[in-house]
Amino acid sequence: MCLVADLTHFNESGRARMVDVSAKGSTERIAVAQGRVSMLPETLRRIQEGKIAKGDVLAVAQVAGVMGAKRTPDLIPMCHPLMLTSVNIDFREHATPDERGQCALTIQAAVKTNGQTGVEMEAMTAVAVAALTIYDMCKAVDKGMSIGDVCLVSKSGGKSGTYQRAGVETLAPAHGASS
Repeated sequence: MCLVADLTHFNESGRARMVDVSAKGSTERIAVAQGRVSMLPETLRRIQEGKIAKGDVLAVAQVAGVMGAKRTPDLIPMCHPLMLTSVNIDFREHATPDERGQCALTIQAAVKTNGQTGVEMEAMTAVAVAALTIYDMCKAVDKGMSIGDVCLVSKSGGKSGTYQRAGVETLAPAHGASS
């Protein structure tokens, strides 16, 4: 059983707080997250051919993902404002329909900083905002799209060290990071 004392985002009274990271040393922090937008094959074809009325879906989603990473502390209450040194968004198309007849886009975001706390939330927010942007731009042709599987793929740096999700390939290395 988890006690309130074991959770870092709660004070002695059990109230929410932002963790004090002032005693932590600065280290290079990199996090990669991914998510998936499932859609009809016709929707993916229109994206590929640039036939979505609102414009270049992937270009807009890429910019939205970067903006999302930068605005994470405005959306997630206990996140520290960070000086991000790199945000890279990448997409992989899955053009062969699955057993449900759906095609998909996988979105991966790699975020990097040199600081006292990690960038996992910034990477996951970047993926979620990019996915929501794809939905927004394509909803006129496919209201049945679904967004899912947003997860942390990997992280490095800090006291907890390195994490790598088993069986997931990194698409979007952070600029200047070895991959």
